[in-house]
Amino acid sequence: MAYNKKSMAKTAANKAVNADKNTTVKNEKKEVGFVFGWLNYALMGAGIVLLLIGYVLLAGGGSDDPNVFNEEMFNTRRMVVSPIMIVLGFIVEIVAIMISPDILKKKSEKKEE
Repeated sequence: MAYNKKSMAKTAANKAVNADKNTTVKNEKKEVGFVFGWLNYALMGAGIVLLLIGYVLLAGGGSDDPNVFNEEMFNTRRMVVSPIMIVLGFIVEIVAIMISPDILKKKSEKKEE
């Protein structure tokens, strides 16, 4: 019988400790915020602008008459500049998604010290 009383006392003590832990967890409020930081959104916007510029530069150069070939289709703007802008836009988008928003927090903490 003594063994049962001790185990019951330990069980009651464990329940009391767990109850205290549960109340402290319930009282804490979680911060709800955005997934990305402001730097991420700024980089995403810059990437979209680069993509739009690249696609606008790529447009045009066709012929009004389908029987006539227009050499304007293969100029430097469409063959070199536009693809570079589009690739840069995608690179900026990837960096914007992959960069951690905590980087700015760490830099600001180092400056304060």
